[in-house]
Amino acid sequence: MVKRISSGSPFEARIGYSRAVIDGDMVYVSGTTGYDYARMEMPDNVADQTRNALATIEKALREAGGSLNDVLRVRYYITDMADYDAIVEVLGRAFAGIRPAATMVVCGLTTPEMKVEIEVTARIGAGSS
Repeated sequence: MVKRISSGSPFEARIGYSRAVIDGDMVYVSGTTGYDYARMEMPDNVADQTRNALATIEKALREAGGSLNDVLRVRYYITDMADYDAIVEVLGRAFAGIRPAATMVVCGLTTPEMKVEIEVTARIGAGSS
């Protein structure tokens, strides 16, 4: 049975997607940017954007019954290589012990204030196996 998780972001309804989709023990978390959804603000600082994106992802994984420890695959989309060091400092703290398969792409994102977007695939229980 498929279950859909919403973060409450107005973008989900407008664009027509879920923050995460659970299919069995697999969790597919949509590309997540650094918005602070409580304030509907995007921080200027790329490290803050990265932390916010990870917090939104972690919340979705918890709602699915998992955690960051269950992440198997992560894709990072960044807009500027000049932000690389600030981004990977935050990512390293989050994923150093998990070490998922990963890809990082330099690209444009949908609005100019977005500097990073993170997408993950997880399997509930993977972190304990």
